[in-house]
Amino acid sequence: MDTLSYKTISANKATAQKEWVVIDATDQILGRLASKVAKLLRGKYKPSFTPHVDCGDNVIIINADKVKMTGNKWTDRIYYSYTGYPGGQKENTPLALLKKNQKMAPNGKHKLYIKVVKGMLPKNKLGRQLLNNLYVYSGSEHPHQAQQPKEIDLNNLK
Repeated sequence: MDTLSYKTISANKATAQKEWVVIDATDQILGRLASKVAKLLRGKYKPSFTPHVDCGDNVIIINADKVKMTGNKWTDRIYYSYTGYPGGQKENTPLALLKKNQKMAPNGKHKLYIKVVKGMLPKNKLGRQLLNNLYVYSGSEHPHQAQQPKEIDLNNLK
């Protein structure tokens, strides 16, 4: 037998089939939602997944302020940031980050979701590029109707 009956297909930027998906965050748990969103952004649910290529979907999260966290995590969990200067260490809680973004930026960047999903993506150029495919909105309206996104139920994904 001199030929293979199958070949490993490696996707590249030109052959990647990117889609637009909408996720409703109402009554979803933040960490579980973020891990599934990170997998969607990465493209791990696709059979043509290639680790070094942006072959994931563009994800739109609506109703972002209706997400849940179990226990007292809204107030007890602390996110630290450091400016690099003496006395420049800052702390934020998830509730403070959510309230800070009540009026969203027009590009749909939400600090709490960006922070949570960013920690679940690769820490390199690809991870920073994948984070640009995430759009988060507080209400149920979003300006991406022209892309004809399909709605996904996260409870059906593993």
